[in-house]
Amino acid sequence: MEPLTSAGHTLYFESDLAALKVLLESNKYSKIFVLADEHTSEICLPLFQSILDFSEFDLIETSAGEENKNIDFCIGIWKTLLDFEADRKSLMINLGGGVITDMGGFIASTYKRGIDFINIPTTLLSQVDASVGGKTGIDIDNVKNMVGTFTLPQMVFIETAFLKTLPERQLLSGFAEMIKHGLIYDKPYYEKLKASSYLTPTAADIYRSVEIKNEVVTIDPHEKNLRKILNFGHTIGHAIEGYSLANDENPLTHGEAIAIGFVCEAALSINNSTLSTEELEDISKYILSLYPKYRIKKESHNTLLDLMKSDKKTKMETSYSHF
Repeated sequence: MEPLTSAGHTLYFESDLAALKVLLESNKYSKIFVLADEHTSEICLPLFQSILDFSEFDLIETSAGEENKNIDFCIGIWKTLLDFEADRKSLMINLGGGVITDMGGFIASTYKRGIDFINIPTTLLSQVDASVGGKTGIDIDNVKNMVGTFTLPQMVFIETAFLKTLPERQLLSGFAEMIKHGLIYDKPYYEKLKASSYLTPTAADIYRSVEIKNEVVTIDPHEKNLRKILNFGHTIGHAIEGYSLANDENPLTHGEAIAIGFVCEAALSINNSTLSTEELEDISKYILSLYPKYRIKKESHNTLLDLMKSDKKTKMETSYSHF
């Protein structure tokens, strides 16, 4: 598959990390760090090393989970970089899912006012969404991505071999972002996804999702206009995700939460005459056939509204003009 280029960085697909090998062999960097959580360091790091055949790096391992994407963990990693004498010519390779690429990008973009970083997303969610577009960020008090930067990685490498390590629930979570790309931008792609299985996402479909996001981000890198469509489902979905993270023993995944957001925000679009009743029924039926129902108790409504008010996108309007 042909690489995609956006704003000076390149996204590589099924490349066996060839461009990364060349970069590391150039001796451009004084030190190389790999950031991973305890799951990716155990499951994905051996695959990464077998593809790359490169061992001259320092591993920084953090705890897995959205609840750890916070400033305390960032401080710990910044201190680790200092202890390892990382300078401004160092490189950070973020090997993991959306938490790792979001947080790792933020850490790298702020350490000594910025060091280079590379994203190697290992989950479907991070391959089609989190690692693409230059958004970095961490959560504060269960409010998603409240502190962050717009900073592009040097490169992004999408290797579907990593998806073989994923449980079914994580595949379903990432599939939600693929559905979103179809809904906001490419109806034939949406119809194609409806006829496929989230358990076996094809490299071609992953490529199309990344292509859609890349097209939008290239036009509007700082989310002033068109890029706002990528937030479909997320204002309500992020609130539900934050609420679930704080209150549920087994919290919703990001994809499960924004899938709820799709249905809710599509229903709101009926009031704005930007979506037909038939289209709402189609979206609702399809989402409910894939994702678990989630009961929102009436007494939690004010909490959810407060989380939505805190969301950085609350004043944004979602467009369905491509549906």
